[in-house]
Amino acid sequence: MEKKPYWKRHLLHDLKFGREEKLFAPPQRRRKTILNQSQLEQVEAWIQENPNITIKETRIRIREKFGLASLQYTSAVLVLQDGKCFWGKSVGKKGKCIGEVCFTTGMTGYQHTITDPSFADQIITFTFPHIGNIGINHKDNEGEKVFASGMVVRELSPESHPSSYISLNDWLERNNVIGISGVDTRALTRHLRKHGSQNGIICPSSKTHVLDELKKYKSVNGIEITNKVSLHSNFKSDLNAKYRVVIVDFGVKISIVSRLIELGCIVELIKPSTGFAQKVLSMNPDGIVLSNGPGDPQEIGESVVSEIDIIIKSKIPIFGICMGHQLLAITLGAKTIKMDIGHRGSNHPVYDVVSGKVEITSQNHGFVVDSASLPSNVEITHISLFDNSVEGIMMKDYSVFSVQYHPEEAPGRKV
Repeated sequence: MEKKPYWKRHLLHDLKFGREEKLFAPPQRRRKTILNQSQLEQVEAWIQENPNITIKETRIRIREKFGLASLQYTSAVLVLQDGKCFWGKSVGKKGKCIGEVCFTTGMTGYQHTITDPSFADQIITFTFPHIGNIGINHKDNEGEKVFASGMVVRELSPESHPSSYISLNDWLERNNVIGISGVDTRALTRHLRKHGSQNGIICPSSKTHVLDELKKYKSVNGIEITNKVSLHSNFKSDLNAKYRVVIVDFGVKISIVSRLIELGCIVELIKPSTGFAQKVLSMNPDGIVLSNGPGDPQEIGESVVSEIDIIIKSKIPIFGICMGHQLLAITLGAKTIKMDIGHRGSNHPVYDVVSGKVEITSQNHGFVVDSASLPSNVEITHISLFDNSVEGIMMKDYSVFSVQYHPEEAPGRKV
């Protein structure tokens, strides 16, 4: 009986005892990687079918055939609620984080995305393969801190930009954000598109028994987290500006405030606390903005909806963005539903029903207004060209309108 080479013996021995598999390198350069049982069985069968292949060919072809290229330096794993695992290298802070795993298709603007309050309690997957090349600067934050639970990337690129003061990896570590690189983000995105968004955990590769913890975790669907993300900063407006705008802050992005100030508005922020409608009206605003924010709009509560109803009846012009759009629709009698595949990215085409034009928009939402539930006094003004979902509404008898997308272009283009 022919004696198997040492790397085949190690492979079959580890398969038998379910242990960590070595990555087919000489002993002095051997690095560890972890294969699940299904992968081990496939590799074993393939080796039995190709007994004369060389060691070098085996290393290359097994990685390519079974998608193991990213496993050479595994130190972290992303575990999804359905048990699917994606291996990679730990970046940022070392440790464990949990959240709803979603993906964004934007090629740029990762600093905007990570600090966007709408991403609170979510693990963001960037589909663009190279993230981090412009580092981190002082002007692209959308919130007062990093709100995302975690980050998944294919490759963490070294920074090279004159405005950068710190690398993305160091900035993540400084802000206690846990991430993972070296992940096949295309495979992960296809898995999420096929099976829908789901909870996940990023943890050290030695801690893979986390499914029980995932089952107990209550995701963004069914929780209200807007109170955690309201802005506390004071923004300087021109007191001689022509218009006074009050923003009801459900997790507003800094860029929304900045754009209104640039347009010549005095901007004031109000938290959606009990009785906020009277506070808003006492400021005698020329317009009211219901801001973006994270969480499930159905869980905001009847109190917020009743307050928005008071504001609508005042006949002051109202504009809703993202979460504000959804809350406005609920107040008017519509319903919102959880999307299987959320809209996240800076390249989403939207059809403007009124003008007949197509707008390329920046979006970030996992819930959508149910078009069938809209009352007769509300008309749809914008429609997604991806899935025909509602992207904008307007009341027929009041100056009340809203959009699901982000018109402030951060990241993305102005709409």
